[in-house]
Amino acid sequence: MEMTVNPYPLHPECPDLRRLADNPAEALLRAEADIVAAENAAEADRYRRLEEVEEAQQDGRGVTRRTFVAGAAATATALATAQFVTTSASFAATKTGTLIHVFLYGGLDGLSLVAPANDPVLAKARPDLLLGEDSLALARGFKLTSAFAPLEKWLTAGQLGFVPAVSDPRLSRSHFQAADACNLGGLPGETGGRGWLDSLVDSLGKGTAFRSVGIGSTLPRSLVGVNGAISLNSVGDLRLNGDDKYRAATEKAIRGLFTGINHPVEEAVIEGMGALATAQKLAAKPYAAAEGVEYQGVGNAFKQLAQLIKGGANVRVATVGMGGYDTHENQGTREGGQLWRRLNELANAMAAFFTDLGDRAADVTIMVSSEFGRRVGSNGGGTDHGHGGVVTVLSGRKLAGSLLGTWNGLDKLDSGDVPEYNNMFNVYGSVAQGRFGLTTAQVDKVFPRQKFTPVKIYA
Repeated sequence: MEMTVNPYPLHPECPDLRRLADNPAEALLRAEADIVAAENAAEADRYRRLEEVEEAQQDGRGVTRRTFVAGAAATATALATAQFVTTSASFAATKTGTLIHVFLYGGLDGLSLVAPANDPVLAKARPDLLLGEDSLALARGFKLTSAFAPLEKWLTAGQLGFVPAVSDPRLSRSHFQAADACNLGGLPGETGGRGWLDSLVDSLGKGTAFRSVGIGSTLPRSLVGVNGAISLNSVGDLRLNGDDKYRAATEKAIRGLFTGINHPVEEAVIEGMGALATAQKLAAKPYAAAEGVEYQGVGNAFKQLAQLIKGGANVRVATVGMGGYDTHENQGTREGGQLWRRLNELANAMAAFFTDLGDRAADVTIMVSSEFGRRVGSNGGGTDHGHGGVVTVLSGRKLAGSLLGTWNGLDKLDSGDVPEYNNMFNVYGSVAQGRFGLTTAQVDKVFPRQKFTPVKIYA
């Protein structure tokens, strides 16, 4: 039995389809594009002959008013374009720049990153987890793990800072619940399941399909929403599915099907095809980082972002994830220790990234956070889930100091945890506000159940 759409049979064995492509879906897509092109040509000719353009638009048969095809052809088209179709909206203009949110899964022990020097509470509660003598000095009597020594250049320049004692009352000690709340900017019921970075994109102005990018095999919940973020492991991964020998013809067919339809998807497809073209151009030759820069470990994720940013992809928000921070045992906060090595890998990656960007780093801010902190006291080699974590900020802009936000000491712990002196979503919002020049009202929309109180982050 054969099905037909206009003159083209849909049966995969049909010679008319097989001459277009070996793959039935691609052949069907291109056949439909040919039909639409022929219809458009006929309509345009009719308009020219009759010279009644206004009447043609009113009678609903104009080129800009055609509807999507039904049945199998529409399904094939949807499958072919689903990987890059985005929802567009009308945005207000903001400053240019890029915010990269690095999320450390597992719950970073913030006191192994930055801690008050010579603190009697820490000396008693965690004598086996104190920072070493090779630590770097911070403002207000704090010190920084030597694992972050690769970033000392930016610390000296006033572009690296840390916000201690960061939490939120909605965070539990469950990895899943806390990570979910951090990525959504609140509880699921408060945000409608929409990620805080996706909400942020609403205020950042129109951009390319690369304006929100998650580096990894799955899209983090912070980017889930209505703005069509792209998730990729590498720039070369972004390509149109199908047979290589027919790909150019298939791309042309998609452009033909979705051009001049006066429909929101038209702009999205144009953006998507532009993204494909950009990715293919960037991936056409091996990426060459700046002289002396080497990316290793989590640095390979930053390498993809460097390639996009330096290639002019107009990335506005991006995410990088890094695991291995659930240190219940063998934590090792000094050189060579388990946690020290993870932090050192991260620091090396960020240093390579900023070095690679060169002058472009002036428009980039990296914010590093985790789902929660850990208990102040050691459990005998590690630490258990707690609160009062640390947010790290590395920015092309000068910061207000190397230790940011409020710190009132460890004299009164919160059930064995570092107290919440700085609300997590106030910190997130303040980093974004300073990066993009947002108003308080715009930040309030990103965190709908949070009354935004700015934290001074930038100088």
